[in-house]
Amino acid sequence: MLDKLAVIKNKVVDAKRLQSNLASWRILGQKIVFTNGCFDILHAGHVQSLAGAASFGNRLIVGLNADVSVKRLKSAGRPIQKQDDRALLLAAMHFVDLVVIFEEDTPEQLIQAINPDVLVKGGDYKVADIAGANWVLENGGKVELINYLDNSSSTNIISKIREGL
Repeated sequence: MLDKLAVIKNKVVDAKRLQSNLASWRILGQKIVFTNGCFDILHAGHVQSLAGAASFGNRLIVGLNADVSVKRLKSAGRPIQKQDDRALLLAAMHFVDLVVIFEEDTPEQLIQAINPDVLVKGGDYKVADIAGANWVLENGGKVELINYLDNSSSTNIISKIREGL
């Protein structure tokens, strides 16, 4: 019997394994969905947006900002959790098929490598501001926005903890 933790860890892939999975899924005609984020402290807003993203296709790939990019984007005190831990939490969700860690500030290169059928981001974004949106649209894909869960962010949670609330 397969070790369940090994199955979860196997969903965190590098570029080579990513391409192998993509090829298999495309042969089967499956619709590939991509979303991304830092996912520093997993919360209800993350679960809602990831489950929503998964509903747009057959396979959900999550791009995860590496620790170095989270530090550049958020602050020197972030991330709270290391990238391997964040990746494991995401991979444990049954509706997440693959997690790919990227070091750049945006997932533009990863999006081009995947060429997803659907790119999904939170409703707090505008399509024109989403990294990779133009690429996806120019290559026949769609960009979808998921409703944003108010007051649900890692930054808000971290602030509450620091304030002792």
